[in-house]
Amino acid sequence: MADSVDTLQFLKLVPSPDGTLTRPAIFPNVPASDEPHDTAVISKDFPLNSATGTFLRAFKPNPLPTSPNLPVILYFHGGGFIAFSATSLPYHKSCADSAVQLRALVLSLEYRLAPEHRLPAAYDDAVEALRWIAAVAGGVSAEPWLSECADFTKCFVMGSSAGGNMVYHAGLRALDLDLSPMVIRGLWFNQPFFGGVHRTESELCHLSDHILPLAATDLMWNLALPEGADRNHEYSNPTVANCGVGDERIKRLPRSLVTGYGGDPLVDRQKEFVKLLKKRGVHVETHFEDGGFHAAELFESAEAEKLNDVVSRFIRKSCLVNP
Repeated sequence: MADSVDTLQFLKLVPSPDGTLTRPAIFPNVPASDEPHDTAVISKDFPLNSATGTFLRAFKPNPLPTSPNLPVILYFHGGGFIAFSATSLPYHKSCADSAVQLRALVLSLEYRLAPEHRLPAAYDDAVEALRWIAAVAGGVSAEPWLSECADFTKCFVMGSSAGGNMVYHAGLRALDLDLSPMVIRGLWFNQPFFGGVHRTESELCHLSDHILPLAATDLMWNLALPEGADRNHEYSNPTVANCGVGDERIKRLPRSLVTGYGGDPLVDRQKEFVKLLKKRGVHVETHFEDGGFHAAELFESAEAEKLNDVVSRFIRKSCLVNP
């Protein structure tokens, strides 16, 4: 019990008797701003589901290109499924910078957090976001702020850490949805958050990591997974499905990019995930930096710029290939 309390303190989380969490703001929450004066990006919030409190924060470069047919990126933030928001300063700034550097329309999802809303709630919100974008693309929902600049035939689903995990599960679900005229060209898994009962070498080597110690990841999964599930649940460990060969739908996933850092405790699991995708026949590109740490791009501008260069090349190549 003491270890759990210490880990909660490390994560700056305060448990309540009713099982909910109080989340003191580690980072400030910032509002969207669509005032176009003297700024390289403008942003605006779009309600998704009033009952669940979800919304999409949209970012687009300012001014728009002369022929604004921007690729569309649906982005899922990190936080172990239990923390942070699309409004948290590091994620707001990261999406704003990506909109400018990638010349893209970025839609960042505010999804429900655990333990108040355990998985698959976040996956449900991700799929609802995909359906909403498809409705805008088809003219069912009129959102000129978006449609005036977007090319919905060039959509990408991207996420970091827990958001990378969401990309996988939302991507699988999307395979059986009619999202036309929206076309998903590719998936980007940035340092995806996966787990398992068996400890990997990188987890043991970074047992007391300053960003993501093993005790913290264990607690995140304990709070996020369905009650009674262990870390070999399919939400956490994609390699265990179908007796270890993975979900049979994997082979239908679009082109994928997996990025990570050698200094991330999760890097071995990310590389196992790459092997799973390749084994299933997915076109996979990878970029793993030596050193670094989990979420380095949120705190080091040079890492963010390098990562955006990698993503930019992936987007350009993916848009040249017939979906």
